[in-house]
Amino acid sequence: MNPKTIVSNIYQHDKIKRYVQFIFGCLLVALAFNLFYSPNNIVAGGVSGLSIVLNHFFKFNQSYVILIANIFLLILSYVFLGREKTRLSILGSILFPIFVNLTSFLTKYVSFSESEMLLVAIFGGLLQGVGAGLIFKAGFSTGGTDILNMIISKKLKIGMGQAMIFTDGLIVLLGFFAFGFNKLMYALIVLYLVTWAMDRVLLGISDAKAFYIITKKDKEVKEYILKEMKHGVTKFEATGGYKDKDQNVLMSVIPTKEYYKFKEGIHLIDPDAFFVVTDAYQVFGGE
Repeated sequence: MNPKTIVSNIYQHDKIKRYVQFIFGCLLVALAFNLFYSPNNIVAGGVSGLSIVLNHFFKFNQSYVILIANIFLLILSYVFLGREKTRLSILGSILFPIFVNLTSFLTKYVSFSESEMLLVAIFGGLLQGVGAGLIFKAGFSTGGTDILNMIISKKLKIGMGQAMIFTDGLIVLLGFFAFGFNKLMYALIVLYLVTWAMDRVLLGISDAKAFYIITKKDKEVKEYILKEMKHGVTKFEATGGYKDKDQNVLMSVIPTKEYYKFKEGIHLIDPDAFFVVTDAYQVFGGE
C-alpha cells in the first residue's frame, strides 16, 4: 500500500470521534490559560505565554495576539513545511484563540489568590497536558510555536526537543524578566506537568512491563517464565558488542503487579543475569 494512502486512511478513521476529541482538547487548553496562567502571569512557553508578556507591557488583547501570531506562523508553515503539514494546524490555530476569547469571562467568577500559586501551577499544568494530549492523539495541533519548532528543526538540522528548548525557553525567559523568579519556578512546574499529563493521555498508564533478559541460564529462565509465571517469552539471537560473542536474549511482557516476583525469580536463577525493564503502554496480539 502506498505510504500516502496509509496516512490518508489514518486520518479518515473515526473522523467524528477525532474532531470531538480535538475540540474538547482545545477547550481544556483554553480553560487552563484563562483560569490559571493568564490571571497569575505564569508564562510556560508558547504563543499563549508570549501573549501574557505582551498584555503585561502593552495591554494587548491576548486572544488577538494568539490569533495574529498563529496566522503569521501558518504562513511560514506553508512556505517552509508545505501544504500537508500546514493543513493539520489550520483548525487548531484558529479554534484555540476563539476558545480563549469565549472563556475569558470565567475569570469574573473563578479566581485564585497568590497563596494558591502551587495549586494553580499543578491544576493548570494537568489541565493543559490532558487537553494537549487529546489534541495530538486526534492527529491535530494548535499551531503556534509547534510550527516554529518544526521549521527550526528542519532548517537547522536539529531535533524537535532542541528546537522546543530554544523557542519555549526564550518565551519563558521573557516571562522571567517580566514577572520575576518566583513565576519562573511555577512555569517550570507547569512545563513538567504538561509533558507528564500529555504522555499519559497519548500512551496511557503503563500496566505492563517488558523484560529483555541476557543470561547464561536462558533455558531455566524460559522455563520459569512459561511454567511458573504463565507468560509467553520470545528468544532471539544477538551478538555482544564488547566481546563479539553470540548470545540469546529473552523478551517477555508481564503485568506490572507481577514485576517483583518476575525480577526476583530471574535473580535467583542467575544472579549475574543482565536485564532491561521498560514500560509497555500498549500490548497487542499474543496470548
